[in-house]
Amino acid sequence: MKSKKLVFMTGATGVMGSAGLAELMARRERFDIRLLVRPSEKNRRIVRSLENEPGIEIVWGDLIDYGDVLRGVGGTDGKRPADYVLHVGGMVSPKADYLPKTTMRVNVGAAENIVKAVLAQPNSEEIKVVYIGSVAQTSDRNPPLHWGRAGDPISISVYDHYAISKTIAERTIVDSGIRRWVCLRQSGILHPGVLNNFDPIMFHVPPGGVLEWATIEDSGRLLANLCEEWAPDELWNRFYNIGSGASYRITNYEFMRRLLETISCPPPERIFEARWFALRNFHGQWYLDSDELDRMLRFRENLPLDDYFRLRMRPAVPRYFRLARLAPASLIKRVMRWLAHKKRVGTMDWIRSRHHERIASYFGSYEAWESIPDWSGQDLTPPTGTPVRIDHGWDETKPLATLDIGDMQQAAQFRGGKCLSHSMTTGDMATLLEWECQFGHRFTASPALVLLGGHWCPECLPPPWNYDAIAAGNPFFAQVWYPLHGPDEKNFFDESIYSDWES
Repeated sequence: MKSKKLVFMTGATGVMGSAGLAELMARRERFDIRLLVRPSEKNRRIVRSLENEPGIEIVWGDLIDYGDVLRGVGGTDGKRPADYVLHVGGMVSPKADYLPKTTMRVNVGAAENIVKAVLAQPNSEEIKVVYIGSVAQTSDRNPPLHWGRAGDPISISVYDHYAISKTIAERTIVDSGIRRWVCLRQSGILHPGVLNNFDPIMFHVPPGGVLEWATIEDSGRLLANLCEEWAPDELWNRFYNIGSGASYRITNYEFMRRLLETISCPPPERIFEARWFALRNFHGQWYLDSDELDRMLRFRENLPLDDYFRLRMRPAVPRYFRLARLAPASLIKRVMRWLAHKKRVGTMDWIRSRHHERIASYFGSYEAWESIPDWSGQDLTPPTGTPVRIDHGWDETKPLATLDIGDMQQAAQFRGGKCLSHSMTTGDMATLLEWECQFGHRFTASPALVLLGGHWCPECLPPPWNYDAIAAGNPFFAQVWYPLHGPDEKNFFDESIYSDWES
């Protein structure tokens, strides 16, 4: 009889983590499970029923405490080292938007602790590490740039500190020296809990933008399937996007309409003003590569989107939401107006206070906001389903095992910089090389990080969001900047808006 694999998971009390935990618990004949759980009252209530479950160990601790993470990974106090590390935990939006310093400390610090703990194990080369990134890392991909794939430029929306933290953490994992890793960039997770997410961030989302959603069930199966022996070797040391497929590729307006219908609310046109919604600067895309991840890990249920709303979302609607059908649209609109005008975070508060940096970031200009037509004048036709591919600046028809220093030099030139290393072992995507960006910043990065992950100069990461200057000398990045922004747009970022948010 084969010994069971030990899976160490962070974030098991969150949305994706809880779904992954449920899947793993159903497979306890093959897996033992160790969880790192922050000892809050809420978390204690969530996992109380698991404390005496066979095959499950709870490590009470914090992601930013190395000792706690080390106890989770194992190798201390007689603990068996983990075979798999599923790093799902961390700060997420919208809370992450309001606590930028804490978000950086938690998300980056956690990745550093995971790396240190894994490399401290005697079997570190055998431990497989799964890092969950975010669609937010590739930012604003409104039509006509609404198709994307791993390797597209890292391009973080202005003010999105969460995406900065996820990008730095991803880099930390990939170039750490860990032998087996995979980075999975999660999309919006579709689950009944989104019915409760009434936050001003809803107005940061352009109605004409797109997203390929991932259901909570698919996300949980994905985490568990990663740990199965049949998961292919080709999966590892790559980047992928997580999505539930073609049926879940919809516009933000289509999603909003379905969600409101599910909770018995009037349609968007009756309870929202079109001008409350941003025109840009929010993440989302349809994936060119999510089908490839499903081919390897077979995690999709393939339940059509309309059936998902009917069978999964509607039965989970809290009873008090059903009162919405009795409320006049005018009353609901009054509540939504309050959200849109909420101080500092509501789009209409920026308009009222003439916060020029925020207005420029999310609307382009005050004049552009004034020109937004009402719903009757909005073109909400879904964009083309014909895929558009961003040029990655190297010959992607070549097998990775044949890539050499010439390919690195070609990729660097397309990014406006140079590969300063003079040689590399052919096909070695892991060893760090030396690079230089267009501004003369020198840095080290693996070929995998640059070519497969879309990363580039860490010193040029925001803040500030110096994207206009970067695009002027970086053809790779210009592909995702110029179609949605003018060539002379200057920095929008005003850090003073965060001055007292952490108090």
